[in-house]
Amino acid sequence: MRIATTVFLTDLTVTPTRLARSLEERGFFGLYLPEHTHIPVSRVTAAPMGGDLPERYGRTLDPFVALGQACAVTERLHLGTGITLVAQHDPVGLAKQVATLDHLSGGRFTLGIGYGWNVEEAADHGVDWPTRRERVCDHMALMRALWAPRPTAYEGPYGSVQASAAHPKPVQAPRELGPGRPLYGPRTLIGGAAGPKLFAAVADHADGWLPIGGGGLTESLPVLRRAWEDAGRDPKSLQVVPYAVRPTPGKLGHYAELGIEEVVLQLPSVGEAEILRTLDAFAQYL
Repeated sequence: MRIATTVFLTDLTVTPTRLARSLEERGFFGLYLPEHTHIPVSRVTAAPMGGDLPERYGRTLDPFVALGQACAVTERLHLGTGITLVAQHDPVGLAKQVATLDHLSGGRFTLGIGYGWNVEEAADHGVDWPTRRERVCDHMALMRALWAPRPTAYEGPYGSVQASAAHPKPVQAPRELGPGRPLYGPRTLIGGAAGPKLFAAVADHADGWLPIGGGGLTESLPVLRRAWEDAGRDPKSLQVVPYAVRPTPGKLGHYAELGIEEVVLQLPSVGEAEILRTLDAFAQYL
């Protein structure tokens, strides 16, 4: 099983370069970073974990800048977002960021995407909350038009782009969504809670699922696999990557029994010395 990590990197924690080097030296598979542009202090949206929202949410580094630093000081470490708030981005600009990072890393990038939870943050980006899922789907289709090998136009309800010269292209090879439906771009995983809407999106335009916390997989995996196969996808190509997991030997053993090949462990949002102690403790799972 491949063991990757995730952490809220902030202006008060270990730096991306120090963490990336430490992960690669110890043999970890990858580093995934979350995204929040800002957290309005007058928000009414409840924190996803309940209680007060930790300070780190409002101090999070930009994941693409931080992963660019990590890319520059590593050769094998895989890099990912967990997750990119696609609806909050200009898709033309985001397509360039993603393709550039995948190009510079030699195809080591995974694009984790999601719909978000903070209504106030999304509103400041002009996102109409009830339509955010449709906006993400539309933005991904536009981005894939820019990643296509030949100039390809796209027009959708939330954005359009002319047939354009757009380089660099992502390194990773196209996959098949179905007959005549190539999937361009880096490996794409959708984060979120199990449910028919999310599983339909995974089967329609992604490589797999990032189940946050990794709970309930015994019940939800068969449902996702049915949705995947009903959409005409190759059963062997589905990737499920439990994310932000608090590990125990029993939990990881259970994932292995379910056929999980990669898991992302949660690191504390702390300084270098404590991070290194945590990495050494997690080394038992490598």
